Amino acid sequence: LFDLGLGPQIVARTGFCVHPADAVRDVPKVGGTKDVNLARLRRLAPTHVLVNVDENTRDTVQALREFVPQVLVTHPQDPHDNLALFDLLGGVFGAAPGVRARARAQGDALRAVLQTCQTQSWTPRRVLYLIWREPWMTVARDTYISRTLASVGWQTLPQTTGGDGLQAPGALRYPAFSWDAPWIRDVDLVLLSTEPYRFGPSHAGEVRRLLDARGSHAEVRLIDGEWCAWYGSRAVRSLPRLAALARTLG
Repeated sequence: LFDLGLGPQIVARTGFCVHPADAVRDVPKVGGTKDVNLARLRRLAPTHVLVNVDENTRDTVQALREFVPQVLVTHPQDPHDNLALFDLLGGVFGAAPGVRARARAQGDALRAVLQTCQTQSWTPRRVLYLIWREPWMTVARDTYISRTLASVGWQTLPQTTGGDGLQAPGALRYPAFSWDAPWIRDVDLVLLSTEPYRFGPSHAGEVRRLLDARGSHAEVRLIDGEWCAWYGSRAVRSLPRLAALARTLG
């Protein structure tokens, strides 16, 4: 929204909306994605609220619809879905000066990035992408994260799908797993995301020991979770960074 020039119109955010830091500092927080402070948000009287299928609960969305004129539900499951999102936001907020033009520019920039990814010859990697610890959790192949990784030739394991998130429970889209699962031996790259769990160097060491105990020589790396999970205009900036990492690792 800030990239579309809508900063002055933003009246609230969750605690996870942290960019651009200098701009969001003065925007009131209304809790987290799973525990929105509905009473406070009601007092702020937004005309539009953006929600996400994976991030917000159905109960929250239903409650919002009781007092928010327009609740916009987002659910990109592939980097290409951002193109439709830009069109949606440009249409909904197009009355504000410059918004439609900025939305078109974002779409054009993303198309160029996606085209570059599609024309590259990537080294295939079999990736375990970690999002949580205790229990250890990863991503299904039909999630935005997995398909973002696939854009640089990285296929996530296990080979499971979780459904569209509208009917399937989150446990299917973001499954727990055991390090003793047979497919672990097929992994050649483990990525520890910085979100939602804040994996750090000590956790990388822990994963290394778990792999060594099972005879796995998979590479272990920390990765900025924003590169893989944040959609919209963030994808325009993040995909080139992910592509650069993929080229570096080979």
